Amino acid sequence: MSFTSTSETASLTTLHRVGIALAAITGVIHLAFGALAIDTAQGISFVLAGIAFFVAAGLVVVDYRRRLIYLVGIPFTAVQIVLYFYLNWPNVISPLGIGDKVVQTGLIAILVVLYRRES
Repeated sequence: MSFTSTSETASLTTLHRVGIALAAITGVIHLAFGALAIDTAQGISFVLAGIAFFVAAGLVVVDYRRRLIYLVGIPFTAVQIVLYFYLNWPNVISPLGIGDKVVQTGLIAILVVLYRRES
């Protein structure tokens, strides 16, 4: 008996791979921020968001309802950006936080393009 991989990596384009990399980057940043404040509700929300970015990337890799992942990922990521500025402006804005928002903006752009391509 042999087991085969269910991943559909052959169907991943360069755009998919860049999106997965951006999701991983923002996921790591969220996990790191969450670990620093794990004893707070905000810390827990960072950890959960970080996990969500990794789960979504994994679902794209295994080709599980990619179009739905793109569609859900757009507002999910946009809310991350809005909440960052809402909760931190103007006193707690950091270079790493801004860098994360740049990564997330790029991720949103990629998700929009991927969604439109598969529509």
